[in-house]
Amino acid sequence: MRHRIIVLGAGYAGAAAAGYLARHLHPDDVHVTVVNAEPDFVERMRLHQVAAGRPPRRRGLARMFAGTGVRLKIARVSGLDAERRTVTVVGESGTEELQYDTLLYTLGSTIADHGVPGVREHALHVAQRPASERLRHRLEALEPGGRVLVVGGNLTAIEAATEIAESHPRLRVALATTDELGGWLGAKARAHLARAVDRFGIHVHEHTTITKVGEGEALTADGERFETDVTVWAAGFAVHPIAADSGLAVTAKGRISVDRWMRSVSHPEILAAGDSVHAIDDHGRPLPMSCASAGFTRMRATSAIIAELTGTEPPKVPSAYLGNCVSLGSRDALLQVVDGRARSKTWALRGWAATRVKSGVLRTVAWSMGHPTFGLPTRRRRIRPASTDAGKVVAD
Repeated sequence: MRHRIIVLGAGYAGAAAAGYLARHLHPDDVHVTVVNAEPDFVERMRLHQVAAGRPPRRRGLARMFAGTGVRLKIARVSGLDAERRTVTVVGESGTEELQYDTLLYTLGSTIADHGVPGVREHALHVAQRPASERLRHRLEALEPGGRVLVVGGNLTAIEAATEIAESHPRLRVALATTDELGGWLGAKARAHLARAVDRFGIHVHEHTTITKVGEGEALTADGERFETDVTVWAAGFAVHPIAADSGLAVTAKGRISVDRWMRSVSHPEILAAGDSVHAIDDHGRPLPMSCASAGFTRMRATSAIIAELTGTEPPKVPSAYLGNCVSLGSRDALLQVVDGRARSKTWALRGWAATRVKSGVLRTVAWSMGHPTFGLPTRRRRIRPASTDAGKVVAD
């Protein structure tokens, strides 16, 4: 009987992980199944562009995994029984229960409303493609002078605000953040960001906390009222509650607690990668939710799975956060490098050069996602006959 590996989610971490496992494990020994709610791979790093009006490129998962041996199941994950090693999914054929020997959990994240009333009912966001497309339709329907309020001061908020302002110059775009905009950046990068938002005419409200979102308005903790035709919520991310509900050890925010090889500390046959995992970098700091972190955690998780099944030592895989690359519309960007303690260095790449770097990253990631088994070896590694269960021993 083949060892059953199930990958939940086909985002940056899950899609790459499934392809990597298919590339390195023999198909006679393992059965890799990917479960994803959508039939396409979604370039989440481009969703702010989709919202602003740039057409998305469709990347069908069936085509991506064709000929790899990976089984694709389009379904929504509705439950996880960690004790019975089963996953419950809901698809076109109804509810189904899938059995696994090893599970890789990469369900990702969505917006965090922080308990603010009205966010779910009245705000839009760019964390998922359907939501980004709804926002695009709303923006296109606005009359000149329409008011758009972006809530948040992180990378997503900055990219959404600048992209919308550039694509819809007749709209009035504002941004409200609880802290100083770009306060984590170095002085040069912060000054460049300030010039960019001024150039786009974005009205920035710093030290402003939105406490309620209503129809056509947003209220602050100080009692100020913003009139808005569209509110874009980009004030952080939250993970799906399935992991916590299943009995896995999780943090207070619901992210899966893991060892250095991304194994659940409570259920070692379950590994996690991407936004859903609480991973510690090489300097003892939690990795932030980001595409870069998805890459590092995915590499560690897949290396652990392969090492366990084949009886080999896992390779050394770094775990670090190198910096922030944020686009400022289609023709501007900045790249802020950080040190081992995630503190911004004085140096930052800005303008055209940073735009080229950002564009190159997006193209490279998209290409690698579209070719998950590039370089497929003619002979893949066989697993140990005793590898009926995963999660027993991995070198520390």
